[in-house]
Amino acid sequence: MEWSPQFAMKAYLHSLQLSRREDNTSSYGSTKLVEPKCMEFISALAAGKQAKLMVEITTQGITPLTISLAVAAKQTGGKLICILPHHHQQQNFINKCRNHDLHLPDLQDLEDVIEFVPGNPFQVAMQYKKIDFLAVDGKLEGHLKLLEMVDLNPSGCLIVGHNLQYREYEVSFGQVLNRKKGIDCVSLPIGEGMELTRIESFTKRKCRRFKRFHVIFEN
Repeated sequence: MEWSPQFAMKAYLHSLQLSRREDNTSSYGSTKLVEPKCMEFISALAAGKQAKLMVEITTQGITPLTISLAVAAKQTGGKLICILPHHHQQQNFINKCRNHDLHLPDLQDLEDVIEFVPGNPFQVAMQYKKIDFLAVDGKLEGHLKLLEMVDLNPSGCLIVGHNLQYREYEVSFGQVLNRKKGIDCVSLPIGEGMELTRIESFTKRKCRRFKRFHVIFEN
């Protein structure tokens, strides 16, 4: 997953535009899962890493995070799979679209990159292979177990955990992944707690592990 400054910048600017509208209308729901100011960061991060398959597992329905990832998917030519644990949430979202201004042109063009999949998150998530970007809600019961079940892209992956003040046993995602080489985690003071985990490609981790060097002493 090579970094693309162009994709990151375009996604940042698009998300910035949408977050400003969200500030004015608050039409993504009564609960703000992710602060609007964070939308640009998440969107630029996903787009900059050229993530193609993005999976979001949410307990809060459609949120600014959903929109920010959709913007990134639009930029990279990818797809956002939004897993809704409760079947009624999808219909609730449709009703919100009808009652608010979510059919504006700059939002309507995101519909083709979002796929809403209601059902059991643990069963649904396992259907997708080589996930490039994973967003997990800390309010989801058993979300730490989910990290061990999903199929992540061996070429590299980014994981965003949010609502972490509700997480189980105060265990970080990095601890679940055993702090292996090539896995870096950082906590961010955003919203109700956020953690970003970056997993390097398996090839890079393997090369780093077996890297050797020679030292020559000259008299």
